[in-house]
Amino acid sequence: MPSTAIHTVVKMMESLPVEIQERVAEHIREYVSDLQDEARWDESFRRTQNNLVAAARRAKQEIAEGQASAMDYEQL
Repeated sequence: MPSTAIHTVVKMMESLPVEIQERVAEHIREYVSDLQDEARWDESFRRTQNNLVAAARRAKQEIAEGQASAMDYEQL
């Protein structure tokens, strides 16, 4: 069931000339696509956050124990 917000947007769009409706629809498609990308990124980050924290802790521990060495960026 469409929300009140959707009904409002539809009413606003209906008051516009067809050419402008098309432009607005394209902007909305791009915006929704961006939001979906952000949601996927947030979910991916949420799933891997514990692994990232664990890796950071291991790195910090290795540095504290003198087991780490400076990264040679030329060898990347």
